[in-house]
Amino acid sequence: MISIVLFEDKANMRESLKLLIESETDFKLLEMFPNCKNAKQHILTHQPDVVLMDIDMPGVNGIEGVKIIKSVRPETQIIMLTVFEDDDKIFESIKAGADGYILKKSIPTELLSAIHNASVGGSSISPGVASKVLNAFREKSKASNVNTFSLSKREQEVLELLTKGYSYKKIAADLFVSIDTIGSHIKNIYSKLQVNSAPEAVAKALRLKIV
Repeated sequence: MISIVLFEDKANMRESLKLLIESETDFKLLEMFPNCKNAKQHILTHQPDVVLMDIDMPGVNGIEGVKIIKSVRPETQIIMLTVFEDDDKIFESIKAGADGYILKKSIPTELLSAIHNASVGGSSISPGVASKVLNAFREKSKASNVNTFSLSKREQEVLELLTKGYSYKKIAADLFVSIDTIGSHIKNIYSKLQVNSAPEAVAKALRLKIV
């Protein structure tokens, strides 16, 4: 039997989810709550296998709720159940410790499958969200690497064009600056990346995912 606790502020959605969960003979809905105000106490009392967590709730939101639950009972699997496809909310939820991210508009069988997956330590993410998660992590990783070398925005642009095989003249034309200016940017790039040539700079940029 898979035990479940639901956090959802909208009464009609709580009732719909209750009916869906209770339609499965191996699911047991322990309790439903309209917010995460007392999430710590609720989780310690009920000790559910799976939590269905809305994001946009008054007071303590779902992302904070995930942090609270994972801090007191990390083995509880948490599925974010939300209307949001916003990149920041997705990324913040996963960083907080969410084990899955399902859109409320998903078909019921997708949610039921997600609960089953979560109960055995698996992760479920709606297809439309999966690509956003990947892109978010890529962008965060890219930003982190760029910051490591302290490249300016213009230097990053020049380096990206170098990786595309552009000549100094072509880069200058695309960025509407002089070739001398591009030469100056490239010298700075070499210095910051600690390389001595364009091929070295391109190889390092690609290897470390700077561009």
